[in-house]
Amino acid sequence: MTEAPIRVFVVDDHEVVRLGLRAFLGATPGVELIGEAADGRTALQGLDALAERDALPDVVLMDLVMPEPDGVATTALVKRAHPAVDVVVVTSFGEAHRVHGALEAGATGYVLKD
Repeated sequence: MTEAPIRVFVVDDHEVVRLGLRAFLGATPGVELIGEAADGRTALQGLDALAERDALPDVVLMDLVMPEPDGVATTALVKRAHPAVDVVVVTSFGEAHRVHGALEAGATGYVLKD
């Protein structure tokens, strides 16, 4: 019996970053990209639509610096609406103060973009 893949939703306002993550995740065994969004509002709408189909991701990879709401606020809203979904912040090293805010908002952890 094979294990179900880890279902991932990517949120980043830079298309090139989403493209790179899409390629990386697509080449990673045991991982399935199930959605993406370029801003917090679209991410929340996409996650709500997935929830209606009982198809939420296991993990959201969340950029911090993006259009409203930003990654910290979006993380808090995701965790409030879908507490079982883990949020992992994907950030640049220079955003340490934002990472702390995201962790306080409920993010599980973070990875650096570089």
